[in-house]
Amino acid sequence: MGSFLPDSSSYELLAVIGRGLDNLMTVNLARYRPTGEHVAIRRIDLESCTNDMVTYLIYLFARSARDLICTHFTDGMSELTIAYILLGMLKALEYIHHMGYVHRSVKASHVLISADGQVCMSGLRSIFSLIRHGQRAKVVHDFPQYSVNVLPWLSPEVLQQNLQGYDSRSDIYSLGITACELANGHVPFKDMPATQMLLEKLNGTVPCLLDTTTIPPEELSMKPSRSGADSGICEGPGPGGVRNSNGEPSSSSGGHPYNRTFSPQFHTFVELCLQRDPEKRPSATSLVGHPFFKQIKRRPSEALPELLRPVSPITSFESSQPQDSPSGLASLESGLSHLEVDDWDF
Repeated sequence: MGSFLPDSSSYELLAVIGRGLDNLMTVNLARYRPTGEHVAIRRIDLESCTNDMVTYLIYLFARSARDLICTHFTDGMSELTIAYILLGMLKALEYIHHMGYVHRSVKASHVLISADGQVCMSGLRSIFSLIRHGQRAKVVHDFPQYSVNVLPWLSPEVLQQNLQGYDSRSDIYSLGITACELANGHVPFKDMPATQMLLEKLNGTVPCLLDTTTIPPEELSMKPSRSGADSGICEGPGPGGVRNSNGEPSSSSGGHPYNRTFSPQFHTFVELCLQRDPEKRPSATSLVGHPFFKQIKRRPSEALPELLRPVSPITSFESSQPQDSPSGLASLESGLSHLEVDDWDF
């Protein structure tokens, strides 16, 4: 995408593609008049916002985990980075579930990371309350009108839509898919037709972390390419193999992008989350104490900014560019090309 002028007359607003913040925030598909390009513009009615809303909006200028994958970690993040992010997500889910809600839209694009290392979950438009008439229901039977883009993250029981329903453990499955998304740089099942995806999940096909223990040696010896591992579903020796690194991608040295080895604890964590039977999945509270998180030694505010280098806050500009320059606006707009409509749901 090129540079865009910070002049409202240069844009023609088209359809509304998203709303948020009690309808005070609107995301429009727009046409950039000078070039005819389509862009997304988020408009906020600041005059009607409370002080708390303004504070919330300031936080939203952090980047999403999906944005970080698309711009800086295309082959996945390091294991320690993922541990900090997943722990933050689990603490958010622990609170959400304790309050009687099911999130139903857990994915990397709904995980915001601030400049000081705070992890915050968004995507609350799809949240569903288990509290009905003063009592807490055991399961949910409602199926929201999801876009096709969110299907890869949904659990088998949500997709199945049967009389047994689903509960908060469906979010744990989505967390496991998100863990694979953060580690592999792409989403399992992403390129599958919806029907095939449903069959794969109902039949118990389990996605995995892509590393030296799950990718066949002959594929690892090939030139740098994701090759057949694009689906995120693979066969290999499993998590029992030898591991000796923290999961850093090695593609920068010219090797296979997945020629790395994640810890047995990380593999086990993902396997627990992605069990076909929801009754066997641990709760968010239980997973917070999983051995996978023992590698965390510092506070997120100290570690995450360092682990995410050279990432800078989305509101940071090159020192050589004035903030009101066209290129300054373009830096804020640069991520629009890879965002999906659902990504605007805060």
